Amino acid sequence: MPDSSVVRTTIPGPWGPFHLAATERGVVAVAWLTTEAAFDADLVKRLGVGVEDAGDVPPRDPRRMHLDAALAALEGLLAGRPTRGGIAIDLADRTSWDRRVLEAVATIPWGRTASYGEIAMQVGVPRAARAVGGAVGRNPVSLLIPCHRVIAANGSIGGYGGDGWGSRDERLAIKRDLLRREGVSVG
Repeated sequence: MPDSSVVRTTIPGPWGPFHLAATERGVVAVAWLTTEAAFDADLVKRLGVGVEDAGDVPPRDPRRMHLDAALAALEGLLAGRPTRGGIAIDLADRTSWDRRVLEAVATIPWGRTASYGEIAMQVGVPRAARAVGGAVGRNPVSLLIPCHRVIAANGSIGGYGGDGWGSRDERLAIKRDLLRREGVSVG
């Protein structure tokens, strides 16, 4: 029987605590530079469901299993190791446009980048680079869908993180750090 709550956990990270949440379908949120209370409140508002701590859920619960797989991938990424993929992501609350864009972004391999325009072409709307930027900025599962790998057409860093957390300079410093962990240097 489906459970209408999400399961959440928090781990330490290089820029402060990382918060992750999963539904029965997959990982629904990854965030940092926020508090646990704000993360939970956003989940309740966004999904209209309750939030449970992962420690209160049996290890064989599908939500916990998705969360555990995401944690392993996230820890690998932060340690500079490529992830193997296969992590279930739940984008059911996203628009069809955002899902198309984020699915395309998810195909960018470790250690590579793609421009907003290249993603627009990949989703079949070649003149929609700005709209791609908007969808990327709304990515609810950052790092697992590697929006840090999307850069400007001229090879510069572009943006990162929409307006969700920290200053623009802080967000771009994190994006550069993430790319360096993958061996990529961007201006």
